[in-house]
Amino acid sequence: MTPAKRSKVASARSFKRQIITDTLGLLVGAEIHPADVQDRDGAALVIGAVHDLFPWLRHLFADSAYSGGGLDRAIARFGHWTIEVVRRSADVAGFVVLPRRWVVERTLAWLNRNRRLAKDFEASLASAKAWLYLGSIQLLMKRLARV
Repeated sequence: MTPAKRSKVASARSFKRQIITDTLGLLVGAEIHPADVQDRDGAALVIGAVHDLFPWLRHLFADSAYSGGGLDRAIARFGHWTIEVVRRSADVAGFVVLPRRWVVERTLAWLNRNRRLAKDFEASLASAKAWLYLGSIQLLMKRLARV
C-alpha cells in the first residue's frame, strides 16, 4: 500500500466526538462523525440530536472553534436557544483556563481513560457512539457508588 493510500485509509477511519455536557460535566448528548467535518458543522448535528431529548435547554457555551454564522443559523431553527462563544483574552500570554470550556475538556479526559475510547478502534460510527455512551454510564456508576 502506498503512503498516499495509507493516509486516505487512516483519515477515513478517524472520528471526531462532539459532546454536550451539563455544568457538572455529565454527558447530555453526543454525535460522532468523520474527522473531515468542521467543528461548527458537527455542532449543529449534536444540537439537533439533543434538542429532541432536552427541549428545555436554552443556553450553550462553546469554544471559539464553533464561532461562525452557520452555527447561529443552526441554533435559530430550534427556537429560543442562545450560544455563548468563550474566547481567550487577547492581552493574556501563556496558558489560561477558560471559563466553562474546562468542563467539556475534563469530561473528554474522563472518557478517554477508557481503553476503547483512547483511540479510534471502532469500525463504524454507531459502534463508536455506543462505546462513548457506555463510558459515560461507567462514569455515572462510579459516582453513584461513592455516594
